[in-house]
Amino acid sequence: MKRGPAEGDADRTVLLRSGAASGERVRLSVYDLMTGTFATARTFYYRQRLDAAALRESLRRTLVHYPLLTGRLERDTDGGLSVVCNDAGAVFAEDHRDRPMPDYGPGRSARTDLRHYVHSVNPFRVVGHDTPLLTVKVTHLRGGSVLGVTINHSLVDGGAYLDFLLHWSRTHRGLDHPAPCHDRALLDGLAAGTPPAPDDPQYTVVTGRGKFAFLWRVNARARRIQTLTTRFSAAEVLALRDTARTGGDGTRASSGDALSAHVWRVLGRLRDRDPEATERLGIVVGLRTALADRLPHGYWGNAVSNTTAALPARALREEPLAHTASAVREALDRVTARRISEETAFLEAQRRAGRTNRVLSRMALDAFEGTVALNNVSRLPVYAIDFGAGRPFWFEYPAIPIPWTVLITPTPDDDHSRDVHLSIPREAAEALRTTEWSRRLHPAEHTRERP
Repeated sequence: MKRGPAEGDADRTVLLRSGAASGERVRLSVYDLMTGTFATARTFYYRQRLDAAALRESLRRTLVHYPLLTGRLERDTDGGLSVVCNDAGAVFAEDHRDRPMPDYGPGRSARTDLRHYVHSVNPFRVVGHDTPLLTVKVTHLRGGSVLGVTINHSLVDGGAYLDFLLHWSRTHRGLDHPAPCHDRALLDGLAAGTPPAPDDPQYTVVTGRGKFAFLWRVNARARRIQTLTTRFSAAEVLALRDTARTGGDGTRASSGDALSAHVWRVLGRLRDRDPEATERLGIVVGLRTALADRLPHGYWGNAVSNTTAALPARALREEPLAHTASAVREALDRVTARRISEETAFLEAQRRAGRTNRVLSRMALDAFEGTVALNNVSRLPVYAIDFGAGRPFWFEYPAIPIPWTVLITPTPDDDHSRDVHLSIPREAAEALRTTEWSRRLHPAEHTRERP
């Protein structure tokens, strides 16, 4: 475990325990196993200074409800993973930097500075080691503070991540928050009574050599990937929704469906693949809504999978927005409780066979060919993380090394406006910065600019 200051620049680093070690061994679900065991980071930027001592105390009180966050990962005999709730501790670091708070936002990314704002651990010494699964770092700058949080991805998806942070922020302000549910057996139990199919439409088992080749390809091309962030105003998003709903397909597209479809269409034109080629949109989708009768409110863990929309390249580029939005909506509607049970049964069978570490999503494997991967987290309240110093004016996440990946997030205004983060090859990013492609990405905005 890395107990010292991150990069030698933290003023103070402590190991924070909740004071409640049950010793329980919580077996992670099959969906927890799909994420890998790397830490995933979030950073929040505040104009006012955060009280680090008060944050540390409120975090300690919050961690009583999250024994997995102060536990340690261990390997199960079948290759699965469990967390031993031994209260071994989480890291809390505080740092001071004599520089003004940059004006981060869509036009100024914080990604090149993230290494200064998070406390990192060795990602290759997690399972079976005394490595914390939660680290927190508060960095004070002139004109504000940055809160950097990393959580091991095997414990949380984006929704669970934000629910923990909301719980912490509410505890900090003396407010109540519902207790989380850590019972992974509720999700794994969906496989009961469902015979596992030999194959699955969203996941596949690869050879060890095939997995290595995929990871090598991702790492080899990571430096050629750039993340471009562009903001769609509320007026733009609502205009896209209205266009999708009145396009003649009878679609009941939401604003999220319409924006997703629009971005997919623009990237389809940019990629300019053969007209008869199949273009796919892999959509990360939360399972809690479809499982509302099976999972309690506050289920805390990974409950995310994916679904795929597919269209011929010609149709994607040339058909009305309503046609593409209908394809997006149809893909989302396929995520039912029955479909999730079938998928869970397939993944559970792979765990029993000891093949979990070779299960990959088809969406990821096809990233270099015909798939755009999209994750719309615009309903997550990322700007509601208030620790008594006001709401953050910006939040940031690490760069995504897989090409043709889209992340849609809310904006500080918490209206229908959206920030769209495009992780794409460098030449594609350069094209989207030109006037021609900017007009295609933001047609409504450019239409209003005409005299």
